[in-house]
Formats: sequence, C-alpha cells, structure tokens
Amino acid sequence: MEKLTVVGSGTMGRGIAYVAAIGGFQVSLNDVNQENLDRAKLYLETEMTKSADKGFLTREQASVALKRIEYTTSLEKAAGDTDVVIEAVFELMELKVDIFKKLDKICPEHTILATNTSTMSPTEIAAQTSRPEKCIAMHFFNPVHKMKLIEIVRGLETSDETMTKAKEIGKKLGKETVEVNEFPGFVTSRMNCLIGNEAMNLLMEGVASAEDIDKSMKLGLNHPMGPLALADLVGLDTRLRNMEYLYKTLGEKYRPCPLLIKYVKAGRLGRKSGQGFYTYES
Repeated sequence: MEKLTVVGSGTMGRGIAYVAAIGGFQVSLNDVNQENLDRAKLYLETEMTKSADKGFLTREQASVALKRIEYTTSLEKAAGDTDVVIEAVFELMELKVDIFKKLDKICPEHTILATNTSTMSPTEIAAQTSRPEKCIAMHFFNPVHKMKLIEIVRGLETSDETMTKAKEIGKKLGKETVEVNEFPGFVTSRMNCLIGNEAMNLLMEGVASAEDIDKSMKLGLNHPMGPLALADLVGLDTRLRNMEYLYKTLGEKYRPCPLLIKYVKAGRLGRKSGQGFYTYES
C-alpha cells in the first residue's frame, strides 16, 4: 500500500496526514473547505519544522514528507486511486455514512475504508457500502504524532485480511495497535468518558477546583494529563457528542454532566475556543 487518503483536515485529520507522510505514504488530505486545508497545510509545515529543529526529524526527512502531501477539496481526486482511506470528520453518524457511501463509489475495489471514530459503530457505517469486509475503525489519539496507540476495531463483516492490513498500516505509521471487537465506546473511550464525566461532576458539585482535580489524577493516579485538561484538548463539543452516543447505547452511567452541556451551549469548547475548564491565550 502506497497511497493513503485522509478525509477531514481538522485536528485528527492533519495529525494522521503528518504521521502518514513521515511513514512513507503518498498522502492526499481532503476537506470540503479550502480554508481548512490552508490551515492544515500551515500547521503541517510548522510542525515538521519544529520536529526538525528539535532533532526528531532531519530537515531532509521533513522536506521529503511535506512533498508527499497533496491538498484537495475534490473527494474524487483524493480517493480515486488510493489504497486506504481514513475518515476523520465530526462524530456524526449521518455524516460518516454519507462519506462512506461516496467513497464506496469512488475508490478502487481493493481500497480499505477506515473510520477514525472514537465511539461509533464501524458495522453500521460499513453496512451502507458494498464492501463491508474492507471496512474497519482505526481510532487514533490526540496529538496523533505523539500518541503511540491505534485502536483497531473490527466490525461484524470485517475480514481477517483487512484486520491484518490495518495492523500493517499502523506499524508503518510507527504506532502500536490493539485489536478490539466492536462495542460502543470500544476500550479507551468508555474508560476516558467515565473518568472525564466524573471529574466534571466533582467540579460542578464544588468538591475541588479544576486545577486540583487534575493535579490529583496526575500525581495520585499517575495520569499524564488531568481529565478536565484532556477534555479541553479534545473539544467539549466533541466530548459531549461522545457522551450522548454512549448514553444512548450504554445507559445511565454515561449521562453527560450538566456542566458539560452548559459549557457547550455557552460556546466554551476548550482550547479551540480559548475557554473551557481553563482559559487559553489565543
């Protein structure tokens, strides 16, 4: 497999494009919005330069990797001759299904279609295509170029061959992989959403400040980042969509904290809006 297409140039999409280019893939980064692509290109150029400055890459490696990436608003151009597509758009089932239907018509027969969903059903998405055996979930973590894991989630019809190829892709991207049988939230999102939601309840109830809740988890339980700071990084709107899906599929223990709902209604979405549980400089 030589060409990899990423659909969606937001935080996760551009991160996947970064590691794919470093891993040797010819990368096509697709988005419906040219301004999003322009921002992604600036981000990738900046991050590659920082990595070279810090010695994680040579300047030649960074230069070659950047040349491997093309940017396009045309899904046909991005995916018409690709070997694998990784969809990285919002956690909305209708949107993902629509994209997979289009990809199924555009892509060659051998192309693997992967979704970067953190909670949703790859079986449901795959059922809308004529190639469910070639559909799978590959759940990356933010920031993609630093986090070592990909959760690879097998749908009901996913073939052994597709699972094997997904693991090979993960290895080429420099990642460790775990194989997960589909269930809402998989492994990490189920655990992470519970911890984060309880941290929000603690804050709402006045048990401790955001800073002290996060400090307790970092120093007391050895978490690398506090759950409230992590929710701000992920995006509180994204976290709320995840919680709503898990609440719908798994029940009461995943009911979103009222404080999370209030923050999203107020536009306090975390780092990307400048304010969430913490305030961030622009």
